Amino acid sequence: MPALRVTVIGTGYVGLTTGACLASLGHFVVCADADPHKVERLREARVDILEPGLPETVRDALDADRLDFTGDTAAAVTEADVVFLCLPTPMGAGGAADLAAVEAVAGQIREVLPPGCVVVNKSTVPVGTCERVAALLGRADVAVVSNPEFLREGRAVHDFLHPDRIVIGAADRDAARRVAGLYAELDAPLVLTDPASAELTKYAANFFLAMKLSFANNLATVCERFGADIADVAEGIGRDPRIGSAFLRPGPGWGGSCLPKDTHALLTACDRAGVDFPLLRATIETNVTHQRRLVEQVAAACGRGEDGSLHGVRLALYGLTFKAGTSDLRDSPALAVARLLRERGAELTAYDPALRERRPDLSDLVTLVDDPVRAAEGVAACVVLTEWPELRDLDWAAIAARMAGHEVHDFRNLLDADRLARAGLIWQGIGRAAAPTRVA
Repeated sequence: MPALRVTVIGTGYVGLTTGACLASLGHFVVCADADPHKVERLREARVDILEPGLPETVRDALDADRLDFTGDTAAAVTEADVVFLCLPTPMGAGGAADLAAVEAVAGQIREVLPPGCVVVNKSTVPVGTCERVAALLGRADVAVVSNPEFLREGRAVHDFLHPDRIVIGAADRDAARRVAGLYAELDAPLVLTDPASAELTKYAANFFLAMKLSFANNLATVCERFGADIADVAEGIGRDPRIGSAFLRPGPGWGGSCLPKDTHALLTACDRAGVDFPLLRATIETNVTHQRRLVEQVAAACGRGEDGSLHGVRLALYGLTFKAGTSDLRDSPALAVARLLRERGAELTAYDPALRERRPDLSDLVTLVDDPVRAAEGVAACVVLTEWPELRDLDWAAIAARMAGHEVHDFRNLLDADRLARAGLIWQGIGRAAAPTRVA
């Protein structure tokens, strides 16, 4: 298929990755964004998103004259063969997806779309959004297609160029074939379906992943109660191909830019449609309960008084991003646990390797420092919340020397308990057997 002229509206994780990768496949891409400062930086290949391979992909596409950036959304679509909507759909009132950005852009481009153009919903949107966008456009000569993304932050470029499936939902088969042609060079199964099925596929996938994580976290509690080891149990069941090993590692709960908003949006949609979905509701509730249980674990070890108050107790948090390999703090489970600790009165100092240069304002919650040893000054315990591999190799002896207490609560089961014991620390994970005795 010949190279197409593509416009991508929105330059977040999905939009920028989509634009840069489509350009790398030989298409001519213009990415539009309402933020003029961001546009200027991207024209200089300055990518502010922490995403491996993305800065290089953007730079190569710019150098090949296949990628450009603009702040003029209307002008960007006037000659496009395909227009991708990669816009935020955050959780709105009552848990429903907020489509304000999608609807606003549809209004902006309605009159300037060229005849025969295909508009693609790449954003995660509720069932029926394709029809909604088509109605807002009011253009019988413009097809609207659903093409959900399945990108993992920290592996977005890899996932785009090596997808395990490409899902396209369209009522117009010619439009579907045109969108499929954009990915012709990629070796991946193609799922051609109707728009509603494509839209629901994205939500169903994220719900299933959230459910699996809630299962793993709840299973860790069961392991603790019966003296079993979650690592061994997870390996034992994960080797069953019907189950698989992915998303079976316990942690401080699930979060990020997708799972929380998408599970709530699906639950809200089901409620409005009169569909009872107790498994989905339990998945969400289990996540919240699990995080509270972890806070109780810290309070039991470090709290004061019978009520386990953490008032005035200093704690060091290691990791705030929702997972390793990204600087994204959106709906981070680490921040959720931090807020629960703060509500109990704890004084929090935090270190995260992704936030040493990108310093968000979290002053109402934690004191953010750029030295992991400094973070431990005078603390009763350390709490590991993000699975950054480099945390394994910290100078834990130096950290122990700065601490007032000896506890390390490893809510990612990341650290070596024996190594911490040699540093004079007591390791406590989740769902694991008892740690070695602290070495004096």
